Amino acid sequence: MTRHKDNTYEVKQSPLHGKGVFARAFIAADTAIFEYTGERISAEEADEKAASHPDDPFHTFFFSLSCGFIIDGSVDGNDARWINHSCEPNCEAQENEAGTRVYVVALRDIHPGEELLFDYGLVIDEPMSDTLKQQYRCLCGTPSCRGTMLAVEEDE
Repeated sequence: MTRHKDNTYEVKQSPLHGKGVFARAFIAADTAIFEYTGERISAEEADEKAASHPDDPFHTFFFSLSCGFIIDGSVDGNDARWINHSCEPNCEAQENEAGTRVYVVALRDIHPGEELLFDYGLVIDEPMSDTLKQQYRCLCGTPSCRGTMLAVEEDE
């Protein structure tokens, strides 16, 4: 995995949702574009926090780590928090071996002007329902769109 050291992206309005992150230069496949940063909190602290956008309570900047902590990108976060979801992503989140850090890595070559996208695969501790899917509805519009940002089991 290669790491970018220069400013190869920009944040601007996205046709998908709010702000988005767009490539300003060619990004080769398997390149770590940047780390997802923010305040490290426990799951209990995350549950107690108010929504970062009261008008859009299902919009979140939380990123769960396998070590048990959550990165809250709304506090001391970087531009990675503006990456939008897609069911056909060009990036993915990869944790380090300790499960304490996460990097946004290009899945394929990304060309200037393309929006950086990854599959959120959100996991909610509630039974899957049509209401829940709608609350976390996907706006990507790709041919394989599953209609939600939630991780959906294969048999659904």
